[in-house]
Amino acid sequence: MMTMEAAAAKRRPWKKHLPLHLMLVPGIVLLILFHYIPMAGIVIAFQNFIPAKGFFDSKWVGWDNFRFMLEMPGIGQVLWNTVYIAFLKIIFGQIAPIVTALLLNEVRKSSIKRSVQTLVYLPHFLSWVILGGILIDILSPSHGLLNEAMGWLGMKPQFFLGNDKLFPYVLVVTDVWKEFGFGTIVYLAALTSINPTLYEAAIMDGAGRWKQTLHVTLPGMLPIIVLLATLGLGGVLNAGFDQVFNLYNPLVYRTGDILDTFVYRLGLIDAQYAVATAVGLFKSVVSLIFVGASYWLAYRLAGYRIF
Repeated sequence: MMTMEAAAAKRRPWKKHLPLHLMLVPGIVLLILFHYIPMAGIVIAFQNFIPAKGFFDSKWVGWDNFRFMLEMPGIGQVLWNTVYIAFLKIIFGQIAPIVTALLLNEVRKSSIKRSVQTLVYLPHFLSWVILGGILIDILSPSHGLLNEAMGWLGMKPQFFLGNDKLFPYVLVVTDVWKEFGFGTIVYLAALTSINPTLYEAAIMDGAGRWKQTLHVTLPGMLPIIVLLATLGLGGVLNAGFDQVFNLYNPLVYRTGDILDTFVYRLGLIDAQYAVATAVGLFKSVVSLIFVGASYWLAYRLAGYRIF
């Protein structure tokens, strides 16, 4: 039989971790209130929803909203915009922090290294409402700083936020600029885990800085690179509502409209609540599939597990 001392020792970890579990309570409450309870609104996707009648009295139409969604003109272009922009953000959102981390790793003066880290990390804390206003001024075709600099070089000014061919790349570049500082810190942390004796062995074999980077540094970072890249697949249909909403306009709807902004206009501006909910539910189901696939790939390729 278990002695009283052994039973008490078994209960101690629970008492020790109780404050940590209690700290989770506010977050769990907010999660339930703002994520799980609103899921009851999914029924709107299967109704001819009329706000005055509510959930219970609106007529059920089955899959009609989804059929209407698939037959809508432009839905294919919106889906393509979303996937295209999201994939470009994932790809360049990986390349930029890796290159920056490798360059910062070569800086030997710690004060310069910390200063650069702070500067590249700062935009991560600014909202797209603030950055949107800044970028609109910088990219203005009449008085924007970028167009003035292009004029000094003899180049014609460009309406970056009104050119549907340039707009997707403006979204990618500005998103990478905002977020690559955060990824840089992650990769710098990965660099500290590389065994220094590997570099010493490479130097003994006559490897220069480039060869050391190619054969020691990058292989040492590879598990983190694979992990973050595969987890990024889970957000392939999240091309960034906040960013697009603050930067786009009707001139660039053809190439800049994504599923989130499409749902916003369809539901809140055009008041087609049922169809907008159907589009949102479609996106959520596809995103769930991608999230599941990304975690499976992360486990297979990098050994990452949630539990």
